[in-house]
Amino acid sequence: EERPRGLLTLVAESVVQDVTSARGHGANRPVVDIITAVGAQEAAGALAAEPCHCVVLELGMEGEAARFLQALRGDAALAAVPVLVHSGQRTDTAVEETLRSRSSGTALEFLSSLDELRERIALHLSAEEPGDVLSLVRPDDPQRRAPEPVPDVSHAGRTVLVVDDDARNLFALSGILELHGFRVLHAENGRRGIETLLAHPDVALVLMDVMMPEMDGYTATAEIRAMPQYAELPIIAVTAKAMPGDREKSLASGASDYVTKPVDTQALMACVRHWLPS
Repeated sequence: EERPRGLLTLVAESVVQDVTSARGHGANRPVVDIITAVGAQEAAGALAAEPCHCVVLELGMEGEAARFLQALRGDAALAAVPVLVHSGQRTDTAVEETLRSRSSGTALEFLSSLDELRERIALHLSAEEPGDVLSLVRPDDPQRRAPEPVPDVSHAGRTVLVVDDDARNLFALSGILELHGFRVLHAENGRRGIETLLAHPDVALVLMDVMMPEMDGYTATAEIRAMPQYAELPIIAVTAKAMPGDREKSLASGASDYVTKPVDTQALMACVRHWLPS
């Protein structure tokens, strides 16, 4: 961006602080480094020096964004690194197409909202490898843009329990939910998930990973459903892949619905809002 520790750096820092504060200081707490570069030359040098999961690029710098993308063209290893381009306003289609032509295959996402930028940073940081997160703009429809997120104040303070043994998944799911005003609780397996649920009667919805040690999500969901007080509790199963039979097995165990990983922000929040209407 244009100056050291500018707005975009502060946004990234706030994402990391928000989504890791609930993790505590245990061994599974994600470690995230934020590197700020001023101008295209410094940015290209920083990206070449060490691997990054995503780049946040300020569009307002005179010519610097285009020069940075041009610098990436010569290194095939950097093509998979997603670049989140923030402009503060709706980007002109012609400008987008010009920058895409300069990027030569690099995954560009054009974002005008800081809230949307926060969500995408959280998702990309949770990915095991750069590029694992579905692009906000689908390759087969380059003109398509996601609608601007509308804050849903009716969900502020409502509690969601996330049951997952993978710190990266906790990081991503918690970040998305917290950005939408939810209070998030965590458990690392099905048994602890049931204990946490019983200890917190205010839980409004459960996101249940299906593959976990000690007690998997299918068993935990079935045990929760056996308790009369949780007969109507929304439980959304989170599966690693949309494999044949996953949906049926999740629903048979008592899940209300399911989403697949890597989790898409819009799909997740649409599912949550369906089961937790305003």
